Amino acid sequence: MKVTSLLSAVGAVLVVLAVADEGAAQPAPQPEQPGQKGQGGQGNPPAAEPQPGDEPPLLPPAVQEEEEEEEPEPKPPAPKPAQTEAKKPAATAAAQKKPTPKGDSTENDTYVFAEDWWMGARPVFEIHGYYRVRAEYLSHFALGRKDVTASVLWPQPADNDFTDSASNRNVVQICGEPGENLPCDNNVQAGANMRFRLAPELHISDNVRVLAQIDLLDNVVLGSTPEGYANEPGASGGYNVRQRGGYTPVGAFSSTQWVPQAGQNSFTDSIAVKRVWGEYMTPIGMLRFGRMPSHWGLGMFVNAGDGYDSDWQSTADRLMFVTGIKSIDLYFAGLWDFANEGATSAIIGQQQGQPYDLIQSDDVNQWGLVIARRRAPELARKELAEGGVVANGGVYAVYRQQSLDANVPLGGVPGGEGEANPLVRRGAQAVIPDFWFQFLWNKLRIEAEAVLVWGGIENTNVQGQNNYANPNGDPDDNGWNIRQFGIATQAEFRAFEDKLRINAGFGYATGDDDVEGLAPPAEGFDAQLTSNRTFSTFRFHPDYRIDLILWRNILQRVQGAYYVRPSVEYDFNREPNGQRIGGGATLIWSRASQPVQTPGNSADLGLELNFKLYYQAKDGALNDDPDKMGGFFTQVEYGVMFPLGGLGYLPGEEQEFADAGNPVEIDTAQMLRWYMGILF
Repeated sequence: MKVTSLLSAVGAVLVVLAVADEGAAQPAPQPEQPGQKGQGGQGNPPAAEPQPGDEPPLLPPAVQEEEEEEEPEPKPPAPKPAQTEAKKPAATAAAQKKPTPKGDSTENDTYVFAEDWWMGARPVFEIHGYYRVRAEYLSHFALGRKDVTASVLWPQPADNDFTDSASNRNVVQICGEPGENLPCDNNVQAGANMRFRLAPELHISDNVRVLAQIDLLDNVVLGSTPEGYANEPGASGGYNVRQRGGYTPVGAFSSTQWVPQAGQNSFTDSIAVKRVWGEYMTPIGMLRFGRMPSHWGLGMFVNAGDGYDSDWQSTADRLMFVTGIKSIDLYFAGLWDFANEGATSAIIGQQQGQPYDLIQSDDVNQWGLVIARRRAPELARKELAEGGVVANGGVYAVYRQQSLDANVPLGGVPGGEGEANPLVRRGAQAVIPDFWFQFLWNKLRIEAEAVLVWGGIENTNVQGQNNYANPNGDPDDNGWNIRQFGIATQAEFRAFEDKLRINAGFGYATGDDDVEGLAPPAEGFDAQLTSNRTFSTFRFHPDYRIDLILWRNILQRVQGAYYVRPSVEYDFNREPNGQRIGGGATLIWSRASQPVQTPGNSADLGLELNFKLYYQAKDGALNDDPDKMGGFFTQVEYGVMFPLGGLGYLPGEEQEFADAGNPVEIDTAQMLRWYMGILF
């Protein structure tokens, strides 16, 4: 018992000494001066808010600390040890070095400069993006057509034995039982891909930030980089598949996936930096510079492609300044794009130094002006809730120009010794106004975008010759004209607490009655049937999606056609925290603007039905914003497309195929998709 009592007494003495030492080593909290704010986040409790007119100018942190050191210390709870006395001269020296206030030397007259305040700023790093995996099952996307390679809409599967329209047979006789060597019959293609997209934001201060977009394993097909698969440079150019090692002599023995490396086992690297740009908010507007997204209106013409299911993007190397009259929500912007600089001084094998543009006259220059009226989203929601009307709109207009064109190989020098001058006179220019309008009232939204491309080009030859002169001999008809127009509209009505969404869409893209084929050729310009020399096929941005099969995959974008698209969506269950379960259905009827461009020379292209079921989890931070999705999201989609006369054969072709014993038949295409993603 005596030992226990002794230990308890010793412990109590040690606790008292420790408390006394802690109170002596740490300076006591300083009482705040009248009118000063507490240093929130610096360990001191915030002071009461000052009265209006009593708050002094903000002071740099260093000056405030020095002023606090001048205050008399309150009596400590215990006698100060010797080391406290040693600190007094340092505090006194710091007080003596206090900068002399400007003006009349009073506290309220002390000036603070931007440099002093900026030194106290701390960068804030945010990161957003998504991870997605998409599985797709494609059935009869070739529509049963057996075209030659030059005019094919969708290639037949390589493991399908068929004879094309030119009587060329793709022989695949390795199916059936071992040794039978029967022709293979397959019209199905399937696979899955993934992407991890990072969108970091570095906020230097309230006015300065740097943004970027980085993709990891960008649309890498699952299973496309197996162990043992690699390429190597071929003896006569190109690449050959390298012989597999002994542990994986055939693909059936692959047991893992290798990292994608461009030129070895993939066309792209595993990491791709897509964009980096900076933003600086000046007193009169915002300055943006760098490689940045470009988006306007509905995204029909320029589309940033930042959606969770996007595959295409509009990215601009741009200098841009935005200003406006905030009181009326009217904004103006001027932009200068480096669309194409042509040849540079960069060479293969040199990773340092500063490359420069070799030729100025081969640059594709683009200048633009934006005038837009856009109501702030918060104010717009308030006005709509009060029964008001919100109207937004504007114009995005650009002028594009190129004098010469240079086809210079990577790392090459134009017009070097022993080489022909690769410069070609191009003489291209175009004016592109893009108009956008949005009308909001109650639960109704009506939106439209219209684009006109008006310009010309002197020479379309890509091999170095000049085809400026028109062979019809008319000197007023030399060169080539560009006359294209497109329009897209959307209407949406919401009901039942926004659970029900009824949509109607329409789009039109001009066609060309002097061209065969909706899709452009594999190389060069559209082949003209006559000598009218006008390119008039308008093409929507490929990320402006309206369906699953025809325009999204087979033709890759809406072009030379018009469509009608009614749809409906309904959330069977929708919670305030963002969780929802729902489904939807869409009907798309498509027709060609110029029937001569279709394979069957008929306007009707197809009728497509799309269905979907989706689930949005509640575990996302972005769910606080009703316009964004966060957390886990999954969606199952099914589409069926019934091809009509425009995607069929000409009557003469059908008869020719039948006489050759190879009857033709247009098949119905189907698609099944499964999307899984985590958005943040």
